[in-house]
This record gives sequence, structure tokens and C-alpha cells, in this order.
Amino acid sequence: MMKKKSLIQQKLLKIMAALLVIWGLNLIFPNVALAQSNRTKIVFWNEMTGPAQTQLNEFVKEFNQSQSKYQVVSQFEGNYNEAVQKILNTHGTDASPAVFQSMDISTSQIYHSGYTTPVQKFIDEDNYDISKIFSVARAFYSQNGKLLSMPFNTSQPVLYYNATLLKKYHITPPPTDPSYSNITRVATQLYQRSHKEVKGISVEIYGWLFEQFLANAGESMANNDDGHSGTPTKVNFDSKGAVTTMEWIQKLIKSGAFMNFGSGSNASANEMAAFLAGKLGMFLQSSADISQLTAGTKDKLGITYYPHPDGQKANGVAIGGASLWISNDKSATVQRGSWEFIKFLMEAKNQAKWQVATGYLALNQDSQKEKVLQKLYAKTPAAKVPGEQLRKTTANKTNSGVFLQGLIQERTLVQTAMDQIYNGSNIKKSLQEAENSMNSYIKSNNLANGVK
Repeated sequence: MMKKKSLIQQKLLKIMAALLVIWGLNLIFPNVALAQSNRTKIVFWNEMTGPAQTQLNEFVKEFNQSQSKYQVVSQFEGNYNEAVQKILNTHGTDASPAVFQSMDISTSQIYHSGYTTPVQKFIDEDNYDISKIFSVARAFYSQNGKLLSMPFNTSQPVLYYNATLLKKYHITPPPTDPSYSNITRVATQLYQRSHKEVKGISVEIYGWLFEQFLANAGESMANNDDGHSGTPTKVNFDSKGAVTTMEWIQKLIKSGAFMNFGSGSNASANEMAAFLAGKLGMFLQSSADISQLTAGTKDKLGITYYPHPDGQKANGVAIGGASLWISNDKSATVQRGSWEFIKFLMEAKNQAKWQVATGYLALNQDSQKEKVLQKLYAKTPAAKVPGEQLRKTTANKTNSGVFLQGLIQERTLVQTAMDQIYNGSNIKKSLQEAENSMNSYIKSNNLANGVK
């Protein structure tokens, strides 16, 4: 009985101690709880993992500490495809986010849903200097002269090469702005001088890379200016630029200097593994891989702009990644808070931190002055190249992305054609078959949406 009484007394003492702590904190910080309860809650959905998730959480924490009006709550919602469906399915309910991240190829889908408030509304209200954000990134997420969403985690397609490996075999690296023949020279020399132990180059079977080949050749993949001047009614997969590119790849394959890793996540993982192991000299991929590549090898990393066809100037390539949207099913106060958070993320110092932490590009041009970014460039000079490519490119009708519903379908069809071509099939025939299938898809989709 005495033992039981003693236990009860101990519990009461613990409760009293906890109450005293809370009372003491309230005396020291009397407005904390009140401030938290009075803040407007901003639910933010994202799809970031790894270092990007860590840095994003840090940004949320810093924003919440920087002011007392809004409280951003960050929630991870799975991969891009999963998040898009959740966004569309929850709109108009209490479960929907106030601000959300959505992948590049879902831009047209999100826009046509009618579920968002264009960020242009807040840009106009604040006289926000949007010119600080690179034009190609802005153009990708714009329609009819209005910025629909804010580009955020942004990458550029680039060519990576193992500078240490090229030096070992006395090979002059490709120029910063290479043509197809420049790449062929390096790939062939590496393959031959290594006694065929090192493959010269790989180009993953990936629809995004195919789209970039067309962009850099100055060609639209879809009519109506890739959908930026009207809803696309057809695509053009077998253009001059597309055929020239596929002919270039077929010749590389026949020479033996090319390594075909196929398509999908395993393909990109195996490609990177081969590169880090010194079994592959060059490959085309997203600039967002820089951090992983520099951490995975002691070899010197080289980076160039995306290659272009011989005999013509590079037109520039579009971006990849995702952007930030504001839901229109929330109050004006919540939407304003979402915009304030977006502005915070786009500050020069934060964009610089973002690039260093993740490999995604700093979109605020003033970020280049930030010490944290200068330190990165001093350590890895090649890390400057993707941003230079982005700054050098002037947005036009063929390098600002494809504003088309059904881009996932397009990429599936293109990748099927690329796979056939890599295995020796007729280029024009393979591309034409993919084009016909996509045009049928577009026609049915437009009819379903009342577009003639």
C-alpha cells in the first residue's frame, strides 16, 4: 500500500514539475503560443527527397522564423505523378494544399484544370522584379504572357565527361558548346585509345533528351509554337533535326563507341555507375546530377552545353524540374501567404543555397554574387557551365518547353521509337509511327475537351 502511494506521489510531482516548466516558459515567452495560433497556416506539398528535402525543410523553418503572420507546413506527397493526382483529386476540399510543387510536364494539365491562381497576379500587385529570374525558365511556365507558376527546382540538360580519363588518353576535351562531330571525335578516340575498354558516350533512351535535341536544333515538336500560341493539334517527331540526331546516334552505335543502357530508372543508374567506374567517358543528363557525380568520384568532372547539329548555331535548350503553384480554392489571405513564401524561396541567397545543396540551378541572377555559390565554383569550376548555358539562352518559341497535355504519352511513344532506332530500325519509319500514334491521341483528347 505504501509502495503504491509512493508511486502516485512521484507521478504527481512529475506533473507539477511539467506545469511549472510550462508556466515558466509562458512568463519568458508570453506570445509564442498566441503567435502560433494566430498565424495563417500555409500547407505546402512537395516531392523532394534526400538533400533537396533537407534543404527545403530548412527553408520552411527559416521562413517561419522570419515573420509572424504565416506558418508554412511542408508535406511530402510522394513522386511527381502521385502528387499531381492528389492535387487534382483534393481540390476544393480541406485536404488540398495552399501551394504545391508540380513537375514540368504537368504544366498544361494543371493550367487547364482551372485550379490555380497565376503567380502573375501577385507579381503585378507587388511590382515584383521578375526579370531577375532567367527568361527561359519563366517562358516554360508562361501562357499568353502570364507567368502561371514560379520555376523552382530547375535543371538543364548537359553533357558530362570524365576530364581525368581524357587526359590519361591524351584526348582534347570537347568545346564548351559542342557540335555532334565534336562529340563523335572524343567518343571515338576514347574507345580506340583505351583498346575498346572504355565506351565513349551514352545517350539514355529518354523522351526529355529527345525534346532537347529538337529545341537545340530550333525545331518545334508540336504545332502552334509547341503549344504556346494555341492548343497543339499535332506533333512532328520526324523533323530534320530529329532525323539528323538519330542518324548521329546510329553511327556512334555502329562504331562501337556507344553504350546503350536502355530506358528507365535502372538505365540512368547504370549509366552513372559506369561513368563513375571509368567505363564510360561521356553521357547526356540533367545538371541536377552534379552533386552526386562530384561526390562519387575523385576524377575531375567536365561539363559542356548540350550538343547541337553540325553547321548551325545552338538554339538553346529548355529546362527540366518543377515549379510552384498557388491553389485558388484557398482564401485571399492564404494565397497571399503562399506568394510570400514563394518570394522567400526565390531570394538570391536562398537560390544560391539551393544550388549548392541540390545541384538544381539558382534562378535568381543575383545569386551568382553569393559567397556560397562562388565557393562551389572555386571547388568545382565545371558547376558554372549549366547556369552559363541557361543565361546564354534567349527564350524563343522552340526552346521554352512543350505546352501539351499528354506529355507522358508522348515520351512513352518517343522512347519506343528510340529503342527501335538504337537497335537498327529505319529512323523515319520508327519516328513516323510514333508521330501517328501521338497525333491520334491528341485528336481524341482535344475532342474530349471540346477543342477542334
